[in-house]
Amino acid sequence: MDKGSPLDAITQLVKAMNAWDLDSAVALFDPGAVFVIKPGIVVNGTSGIRQALEGFMALKPTLTIEAQQFVQSGDVAQYCARWSLTGIDPTCTAVKLGGRSSSILRRQPDGRWLFLVDNPWGTDIVM
Repeated sequence: MDKGSPLDAITQLVKAMNAWDLDSAVALFDPGAVFVIKPGIVVNGTSGIRQALEGFMALKPTLTIEAQQFVQSGDVAQYCARWSLTGIDPTCTAVKLGGRSSSILRRQPDGRWLFLVDNPWGTDIVM
């Protein structure tokens, strides 16, 4: 059963982030997925990813994808993008983040695409 493309998963994640919908965002990640919070800090599994995304959502973010590309082989896709995020931190200071992401998505048996590796910082994690 086809439940969309990797791009659908990306679109759903952007919508969830911009709606500050934590549950919908977390549901787009494989239960064993990993997420790079920032270079040098990686979390794994649903609870770690929930905490990481909760931190981003505390900024009341607006996430924008500026450019993107997919490379797909069967049930696995690599997604690369240039993104920016604006928000407000707890001290009411404006925050602007951005980067070049590199992520891996995998098609599930039911046809949905879920993130397996999400690295918003792309090659910045290489020290």
